[in-house]
Amino acid sequence: MGVTRQKHAKKIMGFYKHSFQFREPFQVLLDGTFCQAALRNKIQIREQLPGYLDGAVQLCTTRCVIKELESLGKALYGAKLIAQRFQLRNCSHHKNPVSGSTCLLSMIEDGNPHHFFIATQDQDLSNKVKRKPGIPLLFIIQNTMVLDKPSPKSLAFVQKLQTNQLVPEFQKQSIVELKEKEGLVKKEGEKRRKRKRAGGPNPLSCLKKKKKKAQEGQEPSAEKKKRRKRKRNR
Repeated sequence: MGVTRQKHAKKIMGFYKHSFQFREPFQVLLDGTFCQAALRNKIQIREQLPGYLDGAVQLCTTRCVIKELESLGKALYGAKLIAQRFQLRNCSHHKNPVSGSTCLLSMIEDGNPHHFFIATQDQDLSNKVKRKPGIPLLFIIQNTMVLDKPSPKSLAFVQKLQTNQLVPEFQKQSIVELKEKEGLVKKEGEKRRKRKRAGGPNPLSCLKKKKKKAQEGQEPSAEKKKRRKRKRNR
């Protein structure tokens, strides 16, 4: 594994960890095209991917992907055997299976709350994934697995977050819980405490007023004394 490619992947993983809260074990949803490309290029996904992503990995797929590979016959028999080794994630198409690409797109709806990676060689699926923010995309090129750089949608989403214009749905509940834990939000049923206010006027201000009145009351008596002195002098 090249040093440059490893640094490239580490930088991208840092972006998704910091901006979209991706944590180990990383859940990677694989479709039939990725399994077929790995088989053709003799890539050991389970052994190589954790080292490339620098963390524990859970490889998973859906029943729709398995069904699609089964329907394509012997040409993709090897890819089907690889996909069957992965963990199955429940989708909403139990009774009516859909194509692998449609199924994987349904797994990343509503802001990708389960933090899935998508591993595919399907160009149409890749383009649709890039239109959704916060979804890492893996593909195989020149006999190596590659983690695609963040899409313009992901970059724009993070920029809005940084300017406090948008809060993702999967973060709202955690933010509320954190505020309640720190006592920054009033819980339901909790009564608001009233502040105690000081009763009555300020006693110091009262004293000043009394002094003024006393001085005003003394002025007439002083004038009377002056008048008496004048009469005596006459």
